[in-house]
Amino acid sequence: MLIFVFAVGVLGFRMISEMSWIDAVYMTVITVTTVGYGEVEPLGEIGRIFTVFLIIISVFVFAYAISVITEYILSRSTLRNIIQRKTLKKIRRMENHIIICGFGRNGREASEKLGAHDQEFVIIEKDRDVIERYENSDIPFVEGNASEDEVLEKAGIHQAKCLITALPSDADNLFVVLSARQINNKLLIISRASQESSYKKLKLAGADNVIMPDKIGGEHMASLVVVPDLVEFIDNLSISGKNTTNVEEIKIEDVTTSDEEITLKELDLRRETGCTVIGYKTPEGEYIINPEATLRLAKNSKIIVLGRPEQVELLKQKYDL
Repeated sequence: MLIFVFAVGVLGFRMISEMSWIDAVYMTVITVTTVGYGEVEPLGEIGRIFTVFLIIISVFVFAYAISVITEYILSRSTLRNIIQRKTLKKIRRMENHIIICGFGRNGREASEKLGAHDQEFVIIEKDRDVIERYENSDIPFVEGNASEDEVLEKAGIHQAKCLITALPSDADNLFVVLSARQINNKLLIISRASQESSYKKLKLAGADNVIMPDKIGGEHMASLVVVPDLVEFIDNLSISGKNTTNVEEIKIEDVTTSDEEITLKELDLRRETGCTVIGYKTPEGEYIINPEATLRLAKNSKIIVLGRPEQVELLKQKYDL
């Protein structure tokens, strides 16, 4: 619309007074913008009438353009505020959810795994471009710095069960761990680390687990050289997805209603479902690999089972997991 008015003005001044193209452009600019520097050449009665109409039209066109731009800016801001309010309202209803700090490579991978297991999670991200890129994907975002208590509280840290901090900077992860542990001392905190020297600091700050992606990746590549078949077999074991799960962690209370401690032989998951118990976690947190059939299963302990996807699915159906 603005280009059309400008073109009409240039052609009009050329036709009215036969001035040069440069003068016609100049006259159009000072007329449309109502600057009023003066006429390049004296205009006759027709030229003045044309100028009046050009000024009136340009005023309306500029007003319309400004209103459209303003409406666009306000509508985006309003929409963002509405989405944020809905997200915060949804978070307030969450319990035992997971908070992921940072939506980089590690944060996105963590969210995909949690989504595959139907786990509720909230993302804390300070980069607005990242939030706008994924805001239509039903991922709940909280915009802000994860090391600030107010932002963590918006993400529902008081009722959360776990926090994963996957920020690229070890110093930022350290601040997040300190803040989160101070607010909720029962929270399970998992932190990313890049440097070996950061491992102990993060543990001292309150992190329950510290993961070093670079170290894990290097060890995995070396293992592919030393024991390639074993690593390939382990890679084929899936712990995510509804139809591809091979390994499952189960609470003892979910598979037995007996008040007395029973043994693995009495539980007999192999005969009932085809799954094999390959690990046992005691109530104290100790792990037993390939436990004996005579092992008594204590309360608040867990078993780790291995099976084909259909066997694991049968296990879930039988015990309503």
